[in-house]
Amino acid sequence: MEILKVENLCKTYGKDENEVKALDNVSFSVNKGEFVAIIGPSGSGKSTLLHILGGVDKPTSGKVFMDGSDVYANNDEQLAVFRRRQVGLIYQFYNLIPVLNVTENMTLPLLMDGQKVNEQRLEELLDILGLKGREKHLPNQLSGGQQQRVSIGRALMNAPAVVLADEPTGNLDSKNSQEIVDLLKMSNKKYNQTLIVITHDENIALQADRIIAIEDGHIVRDEVVGGIRK
Repeated sequence: MEILKVENLCKTYGKDENEVKALDNVSFSVNKGEFVAIIGPSGSGKSTLLHILGGVDKPTSGKVFMDGSDVYANNDEQLAVFRRRQVGLIYQFYNLIPVLNVTENMTLPLLMDGQKVNEQRLEELLDILGLKGREKHLPNQLSGGQQQRVSIGRALMNAPAVVLADEPTGNLDSKNSQEIVDLLKMSNKKYNQTLIVITHDENIALQADRIIAIEDGHIVRDEVVGGIRK
């Protein structure tokens, strides 16, 4: 079942001789529950694509459909709701609020959206992420791996249909990197969440169901690697 569809997506920065095409006529679809790795060299358009999929950056042209709905038919207020409710974003640099503890960082998007915190889900995520006993710790009291676990918990708290991760292991050593990937894979299977990960790490990419390779704003390869598409 298709959860995400991208049609003729273009993103251009600058004008005239300074114009740069970050994305040039990109089209693909992703099925519900799929784990997709997006790879490519720096400057290829990977992060731009992820930000557009997540409603963070608007395309110059083209369409993004999430669960059949045209994402960019929404106004700015509706896009903000889309980001809070339908996607979970995980960044390389964690983006935690320094003055908020683990629980507060994880539940902040829900509270900002005026939603009640699902305490059972919070406890389950704290347990799965290995953060039990650290609920009151501030980010500067946590290791890099623990901070990334908090950012994953924040992304999963609202049970999004699609989780988007931009180089989620970029600041971690190999042991912590694999633990983070294992957590994302577990979430992908346990909650049947669609997972799209940007990575430079070939070992991570090969653990996905599918790899999409981007160069100069174009898809140059799209292949199943980990099994049959769902």
